[in-house]
Amino acid sequence: MKTRFTIATVVLLLSSMFTLKAQTLESKYGLDSAQTVLNASLYVEMVKQKNYEEALPGWRYVYNNAPAFQKTTYIKGVTIMRGMLRKTKNPKYVDTLMMVYDQRIKYFGKDRKYPEGWILGRKGGDLFKYKKKHIPSVKEAYSILKKSIEMQQLKSEATVINYTMEASGILVKAGEIEPEEVIDNYLLFMDMAKKQIDAETKESKKENLDNARKNVEQIFFKAGVADCETLSNIFTAKFEANKDDMVLINKILRMLNRQECEDGALYAMVAERKYELEPNADAAHNLAKMFIKKKEFDKSIGYLEQAIELEQDADIKADLHYKLAYIQLSQSKLSACRSNALKAANLRSGWGEPYILIGKAYAAYAPKYGSKPIEKKYLYWLAVDKFKRAKAIDPNCAEEASKQIATYSRHFPNKENAFFEGIKDGDVITVGGWVNETTKARLNE
Repeated sequence: MKTRFTIATVVLLLSSMFTLKAQTLESKYGLDSAQTVLNASLYVEMVKQKNYEEALPGWRYVYNNAPAFQKTTYIKGVTIMRGMLRKTKNPKYVDTLMMVYDQRIKYFGKDRKYPEGWILGRKGGDLFKYKKKHIPSVKEAYSILKKSIEMQQLKSEATVINYTMEASGILVKAGEIEPEEVIDNYLLFMDMAKKQIDAETKESKKENLDNARKNVEQIFFKAGVADCETLSNIFTAKFEANKDDMVLINKILRMLNRQECEDGALYAMVAERKYELEPNADAAHNLAKMFIKKKEFDKSIGYLEQAIELEQDADIKADLHYKLAYIQLSQSKLSACRSNALKAANLRSGWGEPYILIGKAYAAYAPKYGSKPIEKKYLYWLAVDKFKRAKAIDPNCAEEASKQIATYSRHFPNKENAFFEGIKDGDVITVGGWVNETTKARLNE
């Protein structure tokens, strides 16, 4: 009672300071400025104490009689309605919550920081959260969330994207939307996540965005439209009816590539058709992936080389050189493998995987090098050099590099054999031929 008396006294004193103006529902202080300030002060104090039931009368007065008073009316209104929902479980508070968001849009929807699109994201999110077992409500929430994303674009909150993806998964299982719509959402959200991550400079925020991206993937897989057979069932007839539709062709290929469905009949048809219509780097790369998946490496090499020649993006080009180097290693084309691995490493700094390939190429060449048994072991020194470099520049491949270092260090010459060849620990050794590199001797006991 003391708190209420104090607030009322202050408000009465302040009310004398208001200039006499015609007061209407649409004016800042509503129909009665003194009552507006009094009730606002009372309900804000009750919200601080988490006494939401006591806060309701004062909040209702401001909401109904001074809707343009302040943004706080709607921020606290959401807090009150959520609190009442937790306490009473009465669904009527969900309806009121939706009205709070609608009225906030009417009076504060042009706010620079929190505009209509942002408010719609919160509205759709709450409707989905509180009524996710009621399909009509999920459908309505989904529509609101989609509109929010359309308006907010890359400013969309991660929770809004996650709720939209989850809602689409529920709706496709209920037969309310087509599987292709879920796929479209997934592709859109993954593209948005990449752009958001690339634009973010703070590592903590990058990590949060990446976690949100992983959550979208997890929700998508649970929707049951991600396996190769389902994708083929969805898209085969569509493709056969629209073989010149590049938008459709690119969508199908993106989806099949993401799910690693490159060895299926649909992928072959679509990839070949894209190459016929647009024989560019991407089309050649798609065919290369198809032949790699089928283990038809000779065919894949030609398309990889063509894709490398046509590709302008340095990062993608690095991947292409790496794939080519990987195939060449499997075919014992060791010099060519090193050449392409180095090109990959030069195009993307801080990438260790190409050096692991080079190390493996050197190790594979060891039995063929030199005339003396100890000379063959020189290659293991060089191989370990490359594995160590990979580990030093790229934490992502540190585990693999350490494993390779442990494996090939065991093949170093022992001190006794090295002694008879006049080699000591730390000696500089030159390896000739196509390798043409120097290394330092390291000897085992």
